[in-house]
Amino acid sequence: MNRQVIYTPEAESDVAEAFLWYENCEPGLGEEFMRCVEACVTMLQRHPLMHRVAVDSFRRALIRRFPYEIFYEPESVKLTIYAVFHCSQDPGKWRNRLH
Repeated sequence: MNRQVIYTPEAESDVAEAFLWYENCEPGLGEEFMRCVEACVTMLQRHPLMHRVAVDSFRRALIRRFPYEIFYEPESVKLTIYAVFHCSQDPGKWRNRLH
């Protein structure tokens, strides 16, 4: 069952900032980042419980090829994405967002 995907405004901002950063590094790399994010989200829609719980009911999935992780919460009919963080960021930053 494919769940409806909902990005919080903060998660949308995370993705947009990463896209711009990669695109400024090398034209086309931002587009590749977006394809990898979309592929990860599609997999989460199909298999929302395949990743471990990171904190409370929030789960974490790594994005292929890029050092980013998606923090999400699966529910019966929707999948809410709360953050898309670079793996080197302070874990306290994403923990604060999830509470």
